[in-house]
Amino acid sequence: MGEEKERERWRQNHKEIAILSIMKPTLIIVGLGNPGAAYEHTRHNAGFRALDALNGVFGGGPPSPRLPPPHRLRGTSRGAGEWKERAKLLSVVSEITIGEVPVLLVKPTTFMNRSGEAVAKLMNFYKADPSFQLLVLSDDCDLPLGEIRFRHQGGPGTHNGLKSVVEHVGEGFPRIRIGLGAAPAGTDLANWVLSVPQEEERQQMERALREELPNMVKEHVLGSAP
Repeated sequence: MGEEKERERWRQNHKEIAILSIMKPTLIIVGLGNPGAAYEHTRHNAGFRALDALNGVFGGGPPSPRLPPPHRLRGTSRGAGEWKERAKLLSVVSEITIGEVPVLLVKPTTFMNRSGEAVAKLMNFYKADPSFQLLVLSDDCDLPLGEIRFRHQGGPGTHNGLKSVVEHVGEGFPRIRIGLGAAPAGTDLANWVLSVPQEEERQQMERALREELPNMVKEHVLGSAP
């Protein structure tokens, strides 16, 4: 009985490895956010919503289902733009192409403060170089609402998700920061980023993610990043 269990575990492990190996991405785009319905519409999940926007433009897919822990996605379809759980990579992923370039969109399922664990697993699994095969999307309360800014490398600032990524792969990776605007005076920043924006704010953010972000990412992928 023990040997049969071991054989079954071996088969399942290699089945997942085979599925993961179908497409070796040229670029891995990681959006930072928190899984679960409680965080889905919060300001801090701008990175996840940015991935949904890219998936809609380049993959033709819908937003990923909510991911309350334990993660409930079990899809194995290989269709472009479909979100699939990859437990071994601590992520939910979608395969897309931008031009002719294979790109993997990634939502870590680790929660924000441990995002670097998922990024490290992805870099190791795909033997990717973070300096040119990783792009991280994150929210930034130091930028005006809806402003989107590219940066080739640098420190994490006060963003805990970026801090975790830097701890695991260093500072030398490109990132796109998505402006939330400044928190109101006297507001606790941690509580504010985990709150849901007003409808007018939400619409302004969504316009930026739909209209500006895809072009910026496309320029980066095709070798002409700003």
